[in-house]
Amino acid sequence: MSDKEKRVIRVRDVMKTEFDMVDGMTTIDVALRRMKHVETKTLIVDKRSQDDEYGVLIISDIARTVLAKDRAPERVNVYEIMTKPVITVNPEMDIRYCARLFSHYEISRSPVVNHQGQIVGVVSFTDMVLKGLCSDLG
Repeated sequence: MSDKEKRVIRVRDVMKTEFDMVDGMTTIDVALRRMKHVETKTLIVDKRSQDDEYGVLIISDIARTVLAKDRAPERVNVYEIMTKPVITVNPEMDIRYCARLFSHYEISRSPVVNHQGQIVGVVSFTDMVLKGLCSDLG
């Protein structure tokens, strides 16, 4: 297949559609206990209102700011260590551009937001490489 014939792999083709959403006031210990989709390594922090923005909390953030600093997870709220606002991507984006965006902003994963502003998934570098690039190598 030539470069001109190469099929476009979109974020929607590789993203994880199952993710966990929490409230920013939730404590870290409660948020971790409620996680059902550990493979995403991400907690999406819900908007408090229509005018608010989504946030994100990655497992490595918890490791760096709670575990490594010996803070009690029952005394730390999600909002204290989350990233907000978060960079989001469109499900129709080509994964090559998504990878460039991640590289430029030094992020490893992002919520995927549809045209209605709803989160429909989470995409990561791992998803793009293993589900996108590797599947394209056939």
